[in-house]
Amino acid sequence: MAKQKANILMLVTDHQLYYRHGWEKGIRPLTPARQALEKQGVSFDRAYTITPLCGPARRSLLCGQYPHSHRNFHNQNETAFISPTYLTYLAQAGYAMYSFGKWHAGPGTAHEHGCKGFSLPGYGNPYTTETYDQYCRQLDISKASHTILTKFWNNDTSGHFPDLHEGNPAYQCIGSWCGETAFGITNGDKRAHECFFLSSLAQQTLQKCADHPEQPFYLRVDFWGPHQPYFPTQEYLDLYDPSLIVEYGNFRDTLEHKPKTYRRMNQPIADESGQMVIPSVFDWEQWQRFLQIAYAQTTMVDEAIGTIIDTLDHLGLAENTLVIVTSDHGDALASHGGMFDKGSFMTEETIRIPLILRYPGHLAENTHCDNLVNTLDILPTLLDLADLEKPSELDGESLFHCLEGQAREEMLLESYGQGYRDKKGCRTLITKTHKYTCNEEDIDELYDLESDPYELTNLSSDPKFHLLKEDLARRLLHQLTRTNDPELGKFFTRSLP
Repeated sequence: MAKQKANILMLVTDHQLYYRHGWEKGIRPLTPARQALEKQGVSFDRAYTITPLCGPARRSLLCGQYPHSHRNFHNQNETAFISPTYLTYLAQAGYAMYSFGKWHAGPGTAHEHGCKGFSLPGYGNPYTTETYDQYCRQLDISKASHTILTKFWNNDTSGHFPDLHEGNPAYQCIGSWCGETAFGITNGDKRAHECFFLSSLAQQTLQKCADHPEQPFYLRVDFWGPHQPYFPTQEYLDLYDPSLIVEYGNFRDTLEHKPKTYRRMNQPIADESGQMVIPSVFDWEQWQRFLQIAYAQTTMVDEAIGTIIDTLDHLGLAENTLVIVTSDHGDALASHGGMFDKGSFMTEETIRIPLILRYPGHLAENTHCDNLVNTLDILPTLLDLADLEKPSELDGESLFHCLEGQAREEMLLESYGQGYRDKKGCRTLITKTHKYTCNEEDIDELYDLESDPYELTNLSSDPKFHLLKEDLARRLLHQLTRTNDPELGKFFTRSLP
């Protein structure tokens, strides 16, 4: 009898507040479900997104390619899929395919790639769908509404979200997408929040899968959170005393010797021209309140994740299921002078992501791996699990191989800019100790990540580090050449190193 293929459960958060919050001292975001999974499996402590922006990162996750290959550069892009996704390979291998939540990876939805489930085009808004309405009716709960405490805005905010104003006690998002730049509180039953709506759909599907154990399944859930809007319920806010949130390590960064893109932010932390105000217009006490809300939302989404994993376990599916928990990219909140959201820069806050694998009997429990890994490694991992050969043109490596001793010395990341405020690209080389970034039409960046984990000191223009910079530049150029980056000339127009 042929060996039964392993099932796959992939849980992806959006815009995960993660890097260094509470790592050294003070309180950190409570994530009991994620921490339990870490004890049961492997945590990759130096996992990076290939690019810190939803749309291109999600396309890279599906295709195993850099944005310079798949060409879906920005969130608003609808670039056609020009190569197979791992969904194609898994469907051909006989998997039952399910996808729930945010798509935001280009044209169409997961349905066009062989998946059943709840998948919306573009960024999407679950709160305006009939499926959500039916969910609320079945639970006899009101649809989600929110009390707005603080909003961040630019010239487009009022057009997209006309009811988003501070003090509104019953805000509901009725737009085509639900990424409001705001802090607030979800009123009423927590189950009305999108994270519990999605977890309910996933749990129902797991029950169906358990009824057909002979059929391997792939089930992916993409939460819209903890991406802003930060709208937890009071239950989760009460878990945190904001006065115990220690000042973040680069909150007082003056942004001297940093690229211009660091300063491009929304009001009220920026002026009318969109330039970030330094020092921050909010003192640390106010940022503690913002972080309390963001931490609370992180915990709320984590609980929703936990309900899915608990259901998988209770149904007896854990032993033959690879569980993957990760995120598309990070969150710059409160970092580098007091930021909100992200931008056209490659700070550790925006590119570091959690990545945890659990596969009982195959992966050691309570293991931490500090090898350099990234988004592109997930597709080869899934192919490895399904006993499928990885196409030679793909750059990523199976995470199983990484655990067997195949460690990178360096890694290429890239960006084409945020797309909204600017489209200035950059290319970044990560090593075990340093980060070197070439920014389009701006200064280079060089950081010693061991001695300066908050990236306060840009060493790029320091003569003492000239030889190191020269070496890293050569290695970056090699990576751009090796991966056939057509934009290479934007970053090495000077005399080549």
